[in-house]
Amino acid sequence: MNWFLTLSCLSVVAVGSIYGAPPKVKVACVGDSITQGVGASGDKSYPKQLADLLGDGYEVGNFGNSGSTMLRSGDKPYHLQPQYQAMIAMKADIYVIKLGTNDTKPHNWVKRSEFKPSAVSLVDSIRAVNADAKIFVCLPVPAFPDNFGITDEVIRTGVIPLLREVASEKGLGVIDLYKALEGRAEMVPDRVHPNADGYRVISETVRGYIAPVK
Repeated sequence: MNWFLTLSCLSVVAVGSIYGAPPKVKVACVGDSITQGVGASGDKSYPKQLADLLGDGYEVGNFGNSGSTMLRSGDKPYHLQPQYQAMIAMKADIYVIKLGTNDTKPHNWVKRSEFKPSAVSLVDSIRAVNADAKIFVCLPVPAFPDNFGITDEVIRTGVIPLLREVASEKGLGVIDLYKALEGRAEMVPDRVHPNADGYRVISETVRGYIAPVK
């Protein structure tokens, strides 16, 4: 009887090894301070709240770097930050790109002609490590109406149209975070960075695109 129980246990272990739990879906959240979670006390960033919403079947990486620009010639280019190398190394299944807010600062936006090529370069660098990755580009959240040199007018009339062009040309999904927080100034107390409630809205919006509830 003891031998039977031992063999049964070994069989279960062997089957578990062969038919183990499926690998987690890897999600890389790419961006600036709004991805990093600036503006919310504790770990209430949208990637953390997104991980909680998605559950155990997903691995969510927060690769936000405060102040970063999409512009490769901006004052703090994302591709030169350590988070860029880390998100490339993750070789994620899904990439959520939320950059463009800091590009609206006057000293950056004078280089607006380089914004679209910079966005294309970022997408191409991701596809170089995982050609099958699903890539979403986020339309930035509103500013109410400006702070830190960031202006809502440039977000609406400059950055968002260019991001839509890149998404169309490169076959990317578009997540409209501008619409998600439009008119919700109470969730953006410093006029640029959401609070924990604002990040909750962002996480719910992103989840709705990458893993819609059935």
